[in-house]
Amino acid sequence: MIEHGKAYPSYPARRGTDWPLVVTKITAIIGRILLYVVLATGGILFIMPLLWMISTSVKPDHLIYNIPIVWIPPELDWQNYVNGWTALPFPRFYANTIFVTIVNIIGLVLSSSLVAFGFARIRFWGRDVIFLILLATMMLPSQVTLIPLYLFWSKLGLVNTYWPLIVPQWLTNAYNVFLLRQFFMTINLELDDAARIDGAGWFTIYSRILMPLSKPALGVIAIQAFAWNWNNFFDPLIYLNEPKKYTIAIGLRLFQTTQSQQIAETMAMTLVALIPVLIVFYIAQARFIQGVVITGVKG
Repeated sequence: MIEHGKAYPSYPARRGTDWPLVVTKITAIIGRILLYVVLATGGILFIMPLLWMISTSVKPDHLIYNIPIVWIPPELDWQNYVNGWTALPFPRFYANTIFVTIVNIIGLVLSSSLVAFGFARIRFWGRDVIFLILLATMMLPSQVTLIPLYLFWSKLGLVNTYWPLIVPQWLTNAYNVFLLRQFFMTINLELDDAARIDGAGWFTIYSRILMPLSKPALGVIAIQAFAWNWNNFFDPLIYLNEPKKYTIAIGLRLFQTTQSQQIAETMAMTLVALIPVLIVFYIAQARFIQGVVITGVKG
């Protein structure tokens, strides 16, 4: 700036504080803090029962009912695991549960994918109506069919066998059919046409084209089926009578009797029963997340 022949330095004009922008930033920061607080609180509430189970599994009996809760006992009683494992035939319970779970996963994946393939790729009269009827069964509470199913299996003489636990899984599941059908419908139909030109039949298209392309969705179904069958309590309780045929979920109930409640041993064996589920989810977490995202977006 030049005035009367003299040069003066020029300074930028002062601007007032942009209060709306400041308020917006402060609001965003406060909102993020509140979000983290809510998530942390929810996480703590969800993990506390697991921490209590782990703590109780190594507590002496006289510390289990202490108030306030003794989270870290002064002495760790690992004998609870030994007592729990030897008091009941847990190796047998494990073997029974593994057998039922594996057979049911295979049956559920095969039956659900076959039915979903039919609804997604094969045109036939009444296809959409039948599909809607199948979806309607999802709204039907399982308790409604409990007595008829029990009478049905009883008439066949199959109560106290694994057939009532296995056969329904091999007869598909409406939710899984819906999930896979939506996924199959996103796969280009031109692949089917090209395969049929080469002489491929429906089963070849199903097994050679759609199944390999549907691994993420199939992985989600398999993992969910594993968790459900491993923790299934109600069906084995209804249909199994002999302790040697019990699954883990029913076996854990044997610790609770009218005379005593072996809380420490129950928590120890519950933690042991959780180990396979945790291992499966840890190993398959990437595929599980990928499958959930893909099926959610494409469905």
